[in-house]
Formats: sequence, structure tokens, C-alpha cells
Amino acid sequence: MNFSEIAENRQSCRSYDPSREVEQSKLDCILASARLAPSACNGQPYHITVCKGNAAKQVAKAVQGMGMNKFASDAPILLVLSEKPYVKSAALGAKFKKNDYRSIDIGILSAYITAEATAQGLGTCILGWLDDEPIRALCGLDAPVRLVITLGYSREEDVLRPKKRKNISELTHVVE
Repeated sequence: MNFSEIAENRQSCRSYDPSREVEQSKLDCILASARLAPSACNGQPYHITVCKGNAAKQVAKAVQGMGMNKFASDAPILLVLSEKPYVKSAALGAKFKKNDYRSIDIGILSAYITAEATAQGLGTCILGWLDDEPIRALCGLDAPVRLVITLGYSREEDVLRPKKRKNISELTHVVE
């Protein structure tokens, strides 16, 4: 798949096939691509915790508050994205420019993970609705959890939905 095909085919999966495990080789490809994601000053101010089995089930519970994200229980893998400290140059830039580079970097990381997962034939959903403390305790983390990404094979009946996006003219303008 080229990038345009990945962008066309990637969607938030909310219907996982719990009977299909993700092959380690596919997970390895996803993590290798994640390692290559650009970040401010190449500092990579984040950590990825791969949760499988019982750990995945426990993290799934921590993203289901108030009835949200029920589908997460069927995903065989949950990737927990947590913060790490900035490298000194990025910390200085963030303070001086009043810009949260770490959140930007975690967003870019998420894009790389979900794009590679799509290229590997897997479904993903990026979850920001989560209970930080239980996930931190389960994963042994000492920094905030920012996102959780569900990962697995979509059920056969989970077909590609039409994309609902703004018109390009609403998103862009040219300045010369």
C-alpha cells in the first residue's frame, strides 16, 4: 500500500475479532515504524507499553468509564502511550516558544502506529478517554498516560465506512 491507500483505508476500528491474535512479526513492524516517527529535537518524549492478554483486558477496563469504548475488550493488544521527559533542547524550546512539543510528538507517533497497522492489515482506534492512574499502576509507569491505541484484526463485517471530512477548501488557503 502506498500512503494515499493507507490514508483511504485507515479508520477507527470498533469491532475487533477476539479470536484472531496479532502476529509478532506485524507488531514488530508497527513498533519499528513507531521508532522512526519524527519528534522535536529527535527526543522521542514518550514510551510505548505493549499490553497483551490479561494486561490488555485490564487496560481495556480503564478506557471504558461511563460506558465508553466497550469494543476495547475485544482488541488483543492495547498500546499505552505515556509521556517521558523532554531532551534539554526540546524543553528549552517548549518553554521559550510556549508550545507543547511533547503532545505534538505523541500525536505524530500515533499517526505512524496507525498507518503501519493499516499497512499490516490491522485495525486501530486511538483512545483519549482513559483513567490514567489505574493504567499507570498496571503498566508500572511514573508519567502521565496520554493515549491508548487498540490494535487487532477487524471483524469481517466491519467494512470500510465512507470518510466524512471537510472540503479541502475549508482546511487550506494559499498565501503568496
